[in-house]
Amino acid sequence: MEKPFPHMTCGVCSKPYNDPRILSCLHSFCLQCLHHEIEKSGSQQMFQCPICEQNTSIPVGGASVLPQNLHLGFEVEVAGYMSKMTSNSDVACDQCAEGSSDPAVVFCCACHHFLCAFCLEHHKRNRMWSKHKIVGLDQEGARQLHATMKPRDHYCSQPNHEDNDWNFYCETCSLLVCCFCTILSHKSHSVKEISTVAKTHQMEMTGALEDAKEVVTKLTGAIDENKRMIEQVEISSRNAFLAINQAFEILQQTLEERKKTLLSELEAISLSKTTALTLQKEQFEKMVGDIGHYTDMASQILQTHTDHEIVALGGLIPTELQATLKRVQTISLTPNQHSNITVSVETDDLVRQLSKLGEIVAFIPSPSSSTWTSTSAAKVGTRYHVKVQSKTSKGEEYPHGGVEVKGEMRSKTHNGAVVYGEVEDHRDGTYTITLTPQTAGLHQLFITMDGQHVQNSPHDLDVRPKRDYHTLCNAQQVIQCNMPLCVAIHDNGDIYVGSHDDCIYVFDQTGQLKNTIGSRGSGDGQFSFPRGISIKGDVLYVADTGNHRVQKLTSSGKFLHKFGQQGSGQGRFNCPVAVIIDSNNKLIVSDYSNHRIQIFNENGNWLSTIDGKGSGNHSFQYPWGLALDLQGNIHVAAQGSNTIKVFSKEGVYVRMYGDPNGPSGLAIDGEGYSLVSEFGGHCLSIYDPEGNKFHTVGNLKYPYGTALDPRDGSVFIANYGANTVLKYCVHI
Repeated sequence: MEKPFPHMTCGVCSKPYNDPRILSCLHSFCLQCLHHEIEKSGSQQMFQCPICEQNTSIPVGGASVLPQNLHLGFEVEVAGYMSKMTSNSDVACDQCAEGSSDPAVVFCCACHHFLCAFCLEHHKRNRMWSKHKIVGLDQEGARQLHATMKPRDHYCSQPNHEDNDWNFYCETCSLLVCCFCTILSHKSHSVKEISTVAKTHQMEMTGALEDAKEVVTKLTGAIDENKRMIEQVEISSRNAFLAINQAFEILQQTLEERKKTLLSELEAISLSKTTALTLQKEQFEKMVGDIGHYTDMASQILQTHTDHEIVALGGLIPTELQATLKRVQTISLTPNQHSNITVSVETDDLVRQLSKLGEIVAFIPSPSSSTWTSTSAAKVGTRYHVKVQSKTSKGEEYPHGGVEVKGEMRSKTHNGAVVYGEVEDHRDGTYTITLTPQTAGLHQLFITMDGQHVQNSPHDLDVRPKRDYHTLCNAQQVIQCNMPLCVAIHDNGDIYVGSHDDCIYVFDQTGQLKNTIGSRGSGDGQFSFPRGISIKGDVLYVADTGNHRVQKLTSSGKFLHKFGQQGSGQGRFNCPVAVIIDSNNKLIVSDYSNHRIQIFNENGNWLSTIDGKGSGNHSFQYPWGLALDLQGNIHVAAQGSNTIKVFSKEGVYVRMYGDPNGPSGLAIDGEGYSLVSEFGGHCLSIYDPEGNKFHTVGNLKYPYGTALDPRDGSVFIANYGANTVLKYCVHI
């Protein structure tokens, strides 16, 4: 495509540009020329560029609303000054009264005025003008002018606003405006400072340039592949030609006419392939040219244009460039023809059938007709086998191997992680692809044959975790317990349950009551609504909610230590409901009614606080369940906002996920999956490591606590409303 600024003259009137306006193809014309050409075309909706014949939509309001090419207008202005400076004719002084005979001797680059000797002295004496750049009227002066002259300030064209610069941009109207305009006619509109808008446009153009580089690289690779394929077609054609000649040497006289027919067919097929590939190559080359046109313009603008000039273009270049890039994405960059051209000529027992002898074979397995099957479910860390059957375009099984078959699996949830398959060619037209997924969740399975997708590719595939939570449907064990509030599992398999009875019941693995720890009260080892339990080794930590404290006991129930009392200061609690222990033996406590998380050392000394008060993503209300993920981040079940908030171990907000109804219990397994009991939703929801919900266990009744067996990952739920503790076994 032709460069948009080859000269300083309009392509319609052949005169220097006057108020140039730019079209979507980036060619510019005088405003009056556009008015005339649009009127002559008879269309008020679409206008064809006189240079490249690309159509531009005419906006409401006509050509006057098209973006001003301020930079081109400035270049034309500079060129006019330079022409006068280097001419042999006298130039009139712009400051003297009309009729003055004193010629100009210099030019002021700041005022854009030619000055005579008298006016020059006045100019130098004036304090406001004394530092302006002055150049002589010669070749050197013209060179300095071009290098140093800056565009004029752009003043508002509205009545009584003429003294105000265009320092703002109205996004509602797509107009440059002054400060008065923002108060009067654009008061309720979206108005931004021009420097801010220019910076946004610059970033868009920079991003578009980067995208263009990537697409051009792909197109260039596709062009090279087309060239290679054309060469292969020619090689295949030559080989087929030799095979035909060798076969017909045996039967030269009898088969002469048949030989001509086959060669004609070969020529037609070869020409068809070459033509198709050449047309595709030319299409790619045109796209590269179009992208180069826009990227050259964008690069020039970024280097030479001012903010006003960039904003005046109205984001045109990124829009058109992105449109071209999107068109590239809609077409296949794979050669539209295969290079294989073979010939099948049999000489034995066919002498009597010479009139029908020979056939040009120019086909290979058709990817779009080929199929794949798999009989196993995809699981993390488990080999997943795919069988591919190659077929012809007629749907017939192709009996030969040698085709390039590839398979890969891309995660949709783990930052696009890719697993590449191992391919075995059975040489009979079938192939086996073996993939071993590393992450669970939704994936896309891609199976290609010679770079093209086979049937049903890509295909959405749900990769299940090693712990298959989809099997959590019916509880494998039900333990009767009055109003269970929380649950924790000892390394030996014992089940600790905090109860509304103000004690902790200990059950063995069979569900038989083994011990009862504590009783109702406020003394050492006594409890009031023990809502949170955490076990490490043989040490038991209890969030003693009603007594506003945390107690430390042995696993058999012997009192060791306590800390905290009711209040809002450091180390004080207002209904602590959960306590967990990190890898450094720090105690993390959910301070429910104080809307915060407090962190202590193992002796109960306060270390820090994650304050949930305030607004923004980091804030939370009524925190309940707590859990640590694989990186040591703290997950908080925020009941006030029905979300899970995640903070770093230093207490810095990281992210949030989920929409549970009254989240209470919270546990995270060794693969990063979160299990959230929903007190208000009567269910257990399971989220993958990215925070996407993928399974729900229902039919619960006001579930509170949730815990995982450290030995086998079994899930335990304190099903408060049904007076039971439920155990779900997870299939590995």
